[in-house]
Amino acid sequence: MNELLRKFDTWLQDAGPAALVVREHLTPVEGPDGVLFPPTFAASQDGTFKGGYNVDHFTETENVCLIDSVGSQANRIEPLFAKAEYAALIPQIVVRAGEKTVNLLEAGHRAGDAIVRCSALQEELQTGFRAVQNGDAALLAKIAPTSLVFGAWDSRDTQAKLPRLIASTIRAFNVRELTRSAQFVPAAEYVAAGLLDESADKKTSDAYAERGFVHVPASSTPGGVIATGGIRRDASLHVAALRLLAVGGNQSDALKLLRYILGLALTAFTYSPSGYLRQGCNLVLDPDRPREFAEVYGDGRRVAATLTHTDAVEYARAAANDFGVGANRSVEFDKEQARKDIAGDGDKSKKKPRKSRSRTTE
Repeated sequence: MNELLRKFDTWLQDAGPAALVVREHLTPVEGPDGVLFPPTFAASQDGTFKGGYNVDHFTETENVCLIDSVGSQANRIEPLFAKAEYAALIPQIVVRAGEKTVNLLEAGHRAGDAIVRCSALQEELQTGFRAVQNGDAALLAKIAPTSLVFGAWDSRDTQAKLPRLIASTIRAFNVRELTRSAQFVPAAEYVAAGLLDESADKKTSDAYAERGFVHVPASSTPGGVIATGGIRRDASLHVAALRLLAVGGNQSDALKLLRYILGLALTAFTYSPSGYLRQGCNLVLDPDRPREFAEVYGDGRRVAATLTHTDAVEYARAAANDFGVGANRSVEFDKEQARKDIAGDGDKSKKKPRKSRSRTTE
């Protein structure tokens, strides 16, 4: 056991790598020239982005298209810790809000989310966030360790910011954008057959179209892309940021903490979230281009590394047992705490909350 726990201790030292990086080459299940569908985004308020796919153009033929963002990748990976084979690695924190039960792994802002902030965990989380600001993440690791892996911002309370240790993004290169057109045909000619009155105004016409009672054409809508330059998933585990989670104090306890968070991070890092991302976007590894895995050091050295998901989970279990996983908790959402939170009552010494960024799916 001790030998297993010491397996990655060199990574936790100041002379260790700045990051671990993985590069995976992907391809649509239909083949390299298959059509895949990126996420679509709403138009920007200033009108500079008209909406649709996020494609950055450099020349007439060179561009990069976002297939899955950092936030979306994190949201795909983090829930794995609720699965039976991983659940014992972390405390399972559940909040009951009316008829809905929410696992902390599903909360939009993780440990900084309103659903846990307005519960019996409020004071513990405040204390944990403040401890992180002072260089000790042990308390938060007993409640919400994945917030230390995937990042969180307690923007509405202590203002503590937890950086993402893992960043993963999927991009397609030199894409050719396609369009598609469609025509909805209703099951019957409702107006012509006298089953519905002729629409008297635009509001009625729009209602007929929205509810499927009339023909609705859709022309030149986004129709996917063909990635002529390939598709790539780039992921980084920022070990340099991990080492900042335990500063000072008892060195033995600090090492247990760092090993525990590293174990969780390695488990998440070696788990590939690629595959079925959305309708029309099912990606698999490119068999002709091997996966690249390297340790990257501060002086620029890149050292080839090998680590399987099975090895990562084995290490994570040993580190979790040594650190001591926090207790599973089930708490109620507190309406009175929520009322005070909305009214801004509470600790007057806190900084005025700033507008926070939501955890996004794309």
